[in-house]
Parts: sequence; structure tokens; C-alpha cells
Amino acid sequence: MSILAAVAVPHPPIILPEIGRGEEKKISATSDAYKEISRRIVELNPETIIITSPHSIMYADYFHVSPGKSAEGSMANFRVPEVSLKIKYDSEFVEKLSENSSAEKFPAGTFGERSPELDHGTFLPIRFLQQAGLDSEKVKFVRIGLSGLSPEEHYQFGKIISRTVDELNRRTVFIASGDLSHKLKPEGPYGFVPEGPEFDAEVMENLSAPDFLKLLTMDSTMCNRAAECGLRSFWIMSGALDKKSVTAEKLSYEGTFGVGYGIVWFEIGEPDESRDFAKKLSEYKHVEAEKRKKTEDAYVKLARHSLENFVRTHKPAELPDDLPEELLNRRAGAFVSLHKNGNLRGCIGTIMPTTENVAREILQNAVSACSRDPRFSPVEISELEDIVYSVDVLGEPERIFSVKDLDVKKYGVIVENGGRRGLLLPDLEGIDTVEEQISIARQKAGIAPTEKVTLWRFEVIRHH
Repeated sequence: MSILAAVAVPHPPIILPEIGRGEEKKISATSDAYKEISRRIVELNPETIIITSPHSIMYADYFHVSPGKSAEGSMANFRVPEVSLKIKYDSEFVEKLSENSSAEKFPAGTFGERSPELDHGTFLPIRFLQQAGLDSEKVKFVRIGLSGLSPEEHYQFGKIISRTVDELNRRTVFIASGDLSHKLKPEGPYGFVPEGPEFDAEVMENLSAPDFLKLLTMDSTMCNRAAECGLRSFWIMSGALDKKSVTAEKLSYEGTFGVGYGIVWFEIGEPDESRDFAKKLSEYKHVEAEKRKKTEDAYVKLARHSLENFVRTHKPAELPDDLPEELLNRRAGAFVSLHKNGNLRGCIGTIMPTTENVAREILQNAVSACSRDPRFSPVEISELEDIVYSVDVLGEPERIFSVKDLDVKKYGVIVENGGRRGLLLPDLEGIDTVEEQISIARQKAGIAPTEKVTLWRFEVIRHH
């Protein structure tokens, strides 16, 4: 027995009358759609319901599956502790899922339990299901958290979940819990960015198509700027529907309170090899990597050459013969930054030149960025196609005496106190004010907010 159906749902606490106190009427389309999908799920008579939630336990490099035989939860965090429920976990399913993950050397299981209480991303779908008549004494649940891992790894985990369903022959429904953007309106709790509505429109279009390749390859910068919530839930769900024909039905979308709430129902059909999105994603990434290589300038090409040679051979690369004179005849500090799936993967550099020219500065700093950044594990061969490079060549630092002389987009900053020195490059995503820039530079140097600092600024030429 494979997965019977799947659904993407939001989890706004305000949708409950006990919390909304009348405000829930402003999202009646979401409430009506929730009731409808709950009715459908009850009619399917599932044995197990899997819920992925961004508010369950989340680790950067591991998928947490809640252990135990049962769990309880309430809306106490939203001042209504009397709204509570208790469920049974499908412990046999959890054990088998952990075994299958271990067999594939995949980072998922029950380690690292911090709080057995149900989060609201899990609580709300169950609340609607119980109100629709679901017998929580008979139906068991599996609660799964998300991770900071890649779209491919979320998709792969979905495939492992689906295989576990098949092996146990469970009548199963998959619920992907997750709000959309949190930045839809200036008057909303998190403000507005243009990427908010753009993100919501793309997610709803991709889910409704259903085009899981587009869902897996959405622009990470846009997603981060939109302050998305549930995208990783949807990635796992798409993996659970791997190689299956799927018919999607959009039941509702609302952004009344400045946060996007969408509900999409998925009917599952026969096996369909054309919907192998793991394969499609691999092909897509290869094409995109080749496109990037064709547009890289000499600075970025050199960083890639150095890094890839070191990761493959564990030896430093020699300088290529065809480098432009500007790389060979100039001395300057340089930073090499690595990104993967829109997230920083390493960044190491030199404020002042330490070698005979910029070329050798880049050559050594690319190796350091991939292997000596203490925040990250060394880059592996399997990641090379995913790495996006940037190289910042620094101008001479200039002493300044006021924060008014800084511009977060134009100048990098150096803060100094005694022998401690922290640097932050200019024009970084998510850093919009000089105050934020200085604060992060202080943190990097271990300089407290109350300690006096000497300020320097510098300009950079950024190569992508």
C-alpha cells in the first residue's frame, strides 16, 4: 500500500476561534479548505498520518523523527492551554524509517529529542482532523522535522519515507505543514519585501502544476528574503511522491495577515517514471553549473581551479599560464566566498596582501575557504558542482572616525580593539544597516558591544 494522498497546509494559530476571537473569520477560505481536506483524509481511513513541520525539532544536518509511543500538545504558548490533544505515534513506522535511513547512510532518525510536546505546525492539522471525526485512538502519527540540508536531501528523505510506507503496507496520508512568506504586507508582523508575494505566487503555481522540479530549484535568495516557512516540508512531500502520477487541486490561498496560507490537495495515481525529479534535478544542476562556468571571469575561474584541484588531489594547484596581467602585477588582500544552495559554505580571506600577487592570494584563500573555515566541514568532491564562487579584492583600508563615513552597500568595515580585529565585507545579503555590519564584525572579533573600537573602511571589487 503506497501513500493514499498528500496535502500542503499552513498552520496559523489564529485560525482557531479560541485564539482568533473573531479574527479567524478573515481567513475563512483557509478554514473552509482545511475542513474539506480533513473530511477527505478521514474518508480515506488511513492507518498512519505523516506530518512534516518546520516547528518540530530542526537540525542543520539531520532530520529528526519524534520517538516514543505517544505525544501531547496544547496552545498554551498562544494563551489557550485548554485547547489540547493527545496522539499515538506509529513507533513501528519510526523504527523502520530509522533503519532504512541508516542503511542508506542518510542523516535521519530519532536522536536529539529535546521536547516531546507537539509543536503548533503539527498540532493544527491534527486539531482539524479530530474535529472532522478522525479517531486518534486508531490512527497513528509520525512527526518529522526539517533540516538545513539541500533540496536534494529533503527529496531523498521523502523517497525513504515512501519506501517505508510500501514495506509496511500502511494506508498513509502525508501532510506537509508550512506557511508561505512571512513578509507580504508592511502592516504585517514581519513587514514587507517584494520577494514575499513573488515567493507565494511561485510556490502556489509549482504545487498546483504540480511541477516539483521548479519547486526544488526556486531561487534561494528570493526564498530567504521572503522569510519562507514551509518550503522544506514541501520538498520532503515531493520526494514522497517520487515517480508517481499526481493530480493537484488548489483549494485556497490567503495572505490576510501578512503571512501566506495555501492549501493544495494531491491525488496519487499510478507509477510514472517521467516524474523522477531526483534525476531531473541532477540534470538541471549540471546544466546550471556549466552555464556559471561560461560566465566566470579570470578571478573566479582561478578560485574554482584552486579549490577543485585541492579537493580532488589534496594538493595545492599551480598557477595557470594564461592569467591576465592584472592578477600577476598587483598585490592586494582578497576574500574567497563559497555558497551552496544559497547558503554560505565557506569564506576566508586576507585584509592585506600576504603573497607576491593577487593570483596567489586567491589561490591560497580558495583552499582555506574550502578546508579551513572553522564554521564548516571541508568541501567534498560530491559538492563541487553545487559551489558558487565570489572573489572580493580589497582596496587599502582607510581609518575613519564616525559611523557616518560607512555605507553598508559600498564599504566593508574593520573593527579593532587591541589585538582583536573583525572584518565584514560590504553588500551582503540580509545585512541592511551599518549598525548590523559593525555588530557582526564585533562578534567575529570577540569584541563586546560596550567595548571601544577603532574603525576602518575599505572598498572591494567583487567578482562573481
